[in-house]
Amino acid sequence: MKTKTMINKLFLLSGLFVTAVAFGGCSDDNTSDNFRLDGDCWLTDLALDEYEGTIDNEAMTVTVGVPVGYDTKAMEVTDVKVSEGAMASMKVGDVADFSFAQTLQVTNGNAFLEYTVNVKHDEARITEFRLNDSYIGVINEDAHTILVRVPTAVDITSMVASITTSEGAEVTPASGQAIDFSQPVEFTVVYNSATTVYTVTVEQSDSPSAVYVGLASSIDQLNAEEKEAATWMLQNVSNSQYVSFEDVRASRVDLNECKVMWWHFHVDNGLDNMDKFDAAAPDAISAVVKMKEFYDNGGSLLLTRYATYYAVKMGATKDGSNPNNCWGQVEETGEITGGPWSFFVDGHEDHPLYQGVVETIDGKQGVYTCDTGYRITNSTAQWHIGSDWGGYSTLEDWQTNHGGIDLGYGSDGAVVAWEYPANAAGGRILCIGSGAYDWYSYGVDVSNDQYHGNVAAMTLNAINYLSGE
Repeated sequence: MKTKTMINKLFLLSGLFVTAVAFGGCSDDNTSDNFRLDGDCWLTDLALDEYEGTIDNEAMTVTVGVPVGYDTKAMEVTDVKVSEGAMASMKVGDVADFSFAQTLQVTNGNAFLEYTVNVKHDEARITEFRLNDSYIGVINEDAHTILVRVPTAVDITSMVASITTSEGAEVTPASGQAIDFSQPVEFTVVYNSATTVYTVTVEQSDSPSAVYVGLASSIDQLNAEEKEAATWMLQNVSNSQYVSFEDVRASRVDLNECKVMWWHFHVDNGLDNMDKFDAAAPDAISAVVKMKEFYDNGGSLLLTRYATYYAVKMGATKDGSNPNNCWGQVEETGEITGGPWSFFVDGHEDHPLYQGVVETIDGKQGVYTCDTGYRITNSTAQWHIGSDWGGYSTLEDWQTNHGGIDLGYGSDGAVVAWEYPANAAGGRILCIGSGAYDWYSYGVDVSNDQYHGNVAAMTLNAINYLSGE
């Protein structure tokens, strides 16, 4: 076990933080009658309903595997063992609801360790699918479909599939086989009690109508926030494609038919100035000439989160300023919302961006984007308006000096959504920098979130608007 991990996970019941620990566990040579770390406080065994858990003392987690459909709402602790002299907060015979994560605490002397216990149903999933090691499949887990887009020159009657599955699962046809994809092909994945059948379809096209552009060389290398957004686009926007900024710079993608490019840029802990943006997105800076060429020729851009800085690079702003009020958190430690999150759109509720998503919120017109219980980084790139600081005393000053058209507002009047007037060739740039606009919630199942679908609906509205549809 690494000492750093130990320090991060070990707490004192007295509220003191332990700053020096030994590799052996919760012990220290400097003990006293009032401050004692008497020995290890590890969890060594845990079973629920006789299903043995897998303990990870690095991540401080326990994973208990159960069959598909198994009821986890009232599971009994059937075995629990800890280090000698330690005590566990769960004991044999305890019953708890494990449909969500539970915390188990192991105490020894004045110290304790906390484990997160997760019950995981058997799963048989394809997590990554490629053809000829070049063309990445877009996986729709809800529909159990995979779409692969390839150029028209590729022979799709003999393509080799490379398949990655969830841990322990087996797939048929197996990875590495040459297969005819001129018709949809079914792949069956099996693991213990779980079986899933995926239908893989290959679609041929040369020039995408819409593009998600990112810093990574492929969609599967994006961070979780960006990958969630990009995957949605490829599943829901006709003839869309993922390309990297390096692909654009090197002219490896045909953009002749492309009408809109979307960049959703996430950085843990946020960005708050242009120098940090440049350092975080070197490939985007290298591709500026080609991206500006696309824009100057009438192509449109959707820029969300910290990608809003890129409008300056496109020459769309009058004063060359980037958003002046920016921050963000880390995905894994983002805050859990205590109520629904939203932003206001008063005066712009009829804009195409907001079609079908506007509600009355606190007496104003606005858009909800997530409900209570959503984990969010609150990553924000907005415009503070006011004479106190930021450079724009009034909204009119911002409109006149910066050249933007305001479309959405925070509760304090900050501009959180805006666009720039079309250029001479008809190219538009639309920006969303609200901290409430979020795609990925770490460790939270958002399938039942009544508002989160508004993020996708609003994004589709934006793409259709920028595409002229």
